[in-house]
Amino acid sequence: MVIAQTAQAGLFVINFAPMYRRHLNRTKRRLLSRSKWKMRLLFWGAAVIIGAVAAGFAIVARQADIFFHDLHATTPYYAYALTPLGLAGIAFVTRRWFQGTEGSGIPQAIAAISMHNHTIRSRVLSLKVAIGKIFLTTLGLFCGASIGREGPTVHIGASIMYSLRHIAPFRSNEMTRALILAGGAAGISAAFNTPLAGILFAIEEMSRSYEHRTSGTLLIAVVLAGVTALMFHGNYTYFGSTDAKMPLTEAWIAVLVCGVIGGLLGGLFATGLILSTRRIAPLAGRFPVMLALCCGLILSLLGFLSDGATYGTGYEAAQHIVNGGESQALFPLLKLTATLVSYLSGIPGGIFAPSLSVGAGLGADLASLMPSTPVAAVIMLGMVGYFTGVVQTPITAMVIVMEMNDDSAMLLPLMATALIANGISHLVCPRPIYQALGDAYLAKTDLQALQDEKKS
Repeated sequence: MVIAQTAQAGLFVINFAPMYRRHLNRTKRRLLSRSKWKMRLLFWGAAVIIGAVAAGFAIVARQADIFFHDLHATTPYYAYALTPLGLAGIAFVTRRWFQGTEGSGIPQAIAAISMHNHTIRSRVLSLKVAIGKIFLTTLGLFCGASIGREGPTVHIGASIMYSLRHIAPFRSNEMTRALILAGGAAGISAAFNTPLAGILFAIEEMSRSYEHRTSGTLLIAVVLAGVTALMFHGNYTYFGSTDAKMPLTEAWIAVLVCGVIGGLLGGLFATGLILSTRRIAPLAGRFPVMLALCCGLILSLLGFLSDGATYGTGYEAAQHIVNGGESQALFPLLKLTATLVSYLSGIPGGIFAPSLSVGAGLGADLASLMPSTPVAAVIMLGMVGYFTGVVQTPITAMVIVMEMNDDSAMLLPLMATALIANGISHLVCPRPIYQALGDAYLAKTDLQALQDEKKS
């Protein structure tokens, strides 16, 4: 018996040894291959560039936002005139020289993942598109549009990473998809200064069918981009910080209210934006400049009614609310409307930051209905609830807002609010907003490609 077992063990060793040697040789070739290291260094360099570009973009966008608010504070009528004229000019430049930069940028990146024609994909993801996105989004903030830079930063990161195909042999569809995912996640990581949020957003939103094989690519890009942005900005939180606390015995009422109302309002906003984009598409195609001008006039009216609070990213208003300042009771609805109108104008710009500011205002309003609950805690729950309702990425929303608070006691209330809001939002908006907009953009590009083929 012992002899038979020894013989079997010997045969196993004889058969396994060559397989192990081949595996060891393949591993050595991968580790020592000059071409592999060239590709790695190129990829890592691109991630660092994304972080640096995102940091620079954040600085210029912030200055543009500050400029417009200062203009409104000193000469408000100039500001009211600048918004419609500026949006009309941006729409003209977008359609004339920078097609593909309009809107948030996240739907374009999602659509690009599903594309198989590299020529069509290059119209959506290119260095020209990235440059145009930075320039036109900054110009939109300079003119008072209610937009954010986070969605555009995802588009910029995906464009920069996808451009590596021109200088390195990233040819497979799987690797191309991984590059777009990594670039987009690196962009959101650098934009919010939260690498974990970048990873989660890529998993939750940009790729609903996330594959383990792309995880290494994704993680490296996110970490490098996040560290690079950190070197420029330092360790900061996006909307400041708060020491909000909420005992679990008191949390359930605030969690339920913020989750249901935030999810409902966010879902209605998402549904309204999706349906309005479809309805207004023919008009936007025929009269883009006139549409932008009309949207700008509406924004000026909203700015007048809110005393300028609805202009720009909403960063100042949200930070003021988070730090305990008062806000208008109608601020959430006015800012929500301003964000919807800005998106429909067709200019480049995202909805991340404006949505968080709407959520902060909503939380402040709901806190007045619950006087025994800490106001700062309800504001955080309002931000998570509404933001989750809009984008339907509960874990990402929780992580972004959790960065504002150092107390782990808020973790469970934030998580519960996000999950409730996500469920309520799905009832009124079954298809997540970025997925729906990405599908619409993909159908639009397919139609354009078909028309180009018929012409040729």
